[in-house]
Amino acid sequence: MTTVIQVAGDGFRSYEVVVGRGLMPELGSRLASLAEGRTVIVTDETVAALHGPSALASLEAAGVRARLLAVPPGENSKSFAELERVIDRLLAFGLDRRDLIVALGGGVVGDLAGLAAALYMRGIDFVQVPTTLLAQVDSSVGGKTAIDMPRGKNLVGAFHQPRLVVADIDLLSTLPPRQLRSGWAEVLKHGLICDAAFFDWLAGEGAAGANGDAVALHRAVVRSVEIKSAIVGQDQKEAGQRALLNLGHTFGHALEAELGFDEDVLTHGEAVALGCAMAFRFSAASGLCPAADAARVEAVLAAAGLPTRLDHAGVFSADRLAARMAGDKKAEAGRLTLILVRAIGDAFVERAVDRAAIAAFLKSEGAA
Repeated sequence: MTTVIQVAGDGFRSYEVVVGRGLMPELGSRLASLAEGRTVIVTDETVAALHGPSALASLEAAGVRARLLAVPPGENSKSFAELERVIDRLLAFGLDRRDLIVALGGGVVGDLAGLAAALYMRGIDFVQVPTTLLAQVDSSVGGKTAIDMPRGKNLVGAFHQPRLVVADIDLLSTLPPRQLRSGWAEVLKHGLICDAAFFDWLAGEGAAGANGDAVALHRAVVRSVEIKSAIVGQDQKEAGQRALLNLGHTFGHALEAELGFDEDVLTHGEAVALGCAMAFRFSAASGLCPAADAARVEAVLAAAGLPTRLDHAGVFSADRLAARMAGDKKAEAGRLTLILVRAIGDAFVERAVDRAAIAAFLKSEGAA
């Protein structure tokens, strides 16, 4: 079964997100109408070995002239140095504004290739072909592209919507279990934001998706994309409701930055899971949501094999984490912005959170 979700909104051209199984052999035929000239597939070295040959074969069979450009795997590729290298290779290939970039990979590749597409010749088209669950349900949809800075994650970037997103569920079978669980954190996040019934399904029958069940994964990806596309369509540039999609991220990004974005220690999805648990506990401690909801969220995340508590004793300083959170790109006029909750499925944006209160909460969580 193939499901097509339309992403549309003010200020950007609408596009389709195609979700299904066995989509890679059809990639060339889907891109043929978009690729007027040449196509460069930007991927990482790991994905290039797994899926690069099949992607090239599909494009070439459809008459699309394509070549592969691979970057090192991992968060460190979201850097100015790697962005410059990618753009320099595009120039060497002679791409012009009629040509197309295909981002074949996870969130790192999607962010890097998308930003390169946004900057190259002041903007050329690109297509997202996400190969991780996290990218299929989150980063490939909505047009956010970015690289990291030492001071924080995704601080330099642009909004640049793709022309098409092709999410092949079969590609997820090559993911290590830890990476699949990391993507599951973003799926759970969507239910926590605005769909309590979806969260209930994910906590019950749908939990099989966290272990690779293809039927459950298809439903989870489709509903996640529906939720995200509806929010993005109302608020492309995060001026209002789109900020809800950052539930757990302000806590999580601070933790990632303190650990030097070392995914061997803490993946992005794990950071989001931990951040969601902390957002619920902070909301409960502030009298905003029932303590029972916070406890249930923690239990469901833990059952999926995701972290819910700080366990790097002596690593985290409450003051340093609070400072990083205050410097997050969602902060405004020096005020700390957090996504908090009234209940499961009822998140809201709070734009004036007291930094001292956050530092005190982080100490109660085990930070020094």
